[in-house]
Amino acid sequence: MTAFFLIVAALTIAGTAAAMSLRNPIHCILALTLSLVGFAALYLQLGAQFVGFTQVLVYVGAVAILAVFAIMMTRSANPPEGQSHQAAFSSSWLTGGAIAAVIFAVLAWCILSKSTPMQTAIQQPDVSVNQIGDALMHKFALPLEIVGVLLTAALIGAVILAMPERRKTL
Repeated sequence: MTAFFLIVAALTIAGTAAAMSLRNPIHCILALTLSLVGFAALYLQLGAQFVGFTQVLVYVGAVAILAVFAIMMTRSANPPEGQSHQAAFSSSWLTGGAIAAVIFAVLAWCILSKSTPMQTAIQQPDVSVNQIGDALMHKFALPLEIVGVLLTAALIGAVILAMPERRKTL
């Protein structure tokens, strides 16, 4: 393991833990963004450039920023009545930590008790980001356009469902 991997892994785990334990939604999303950037850095270190850059564009660049704007635009600046001070950590952090520790222990046991030896040399694919882009824009252009139309229709449907109903008066 390299020092870069250890630093990025620690930041990713810290961001994920903070996203699960903080109470302020803005802080949670910013911590989640840190963990998503950490995942993208790990993908890039593993040589998966397309997945790493897609992670940055889709999750960091779109989803996390959209969530921050949505929360900032829908929340009032004043705290709710009766809650002048809010604790930074959730009240059920102990239960969540215990569940996470049990899941970690089960996964660690499964990995360590594996009877087949790990492969030492994994063959790297000979596909570059440029080749993936060429395939999407030439060979798979029609499916890509169909997915775009489908997502646009889903967005229009979501807007229509979110609109307030107008009652007809007789």
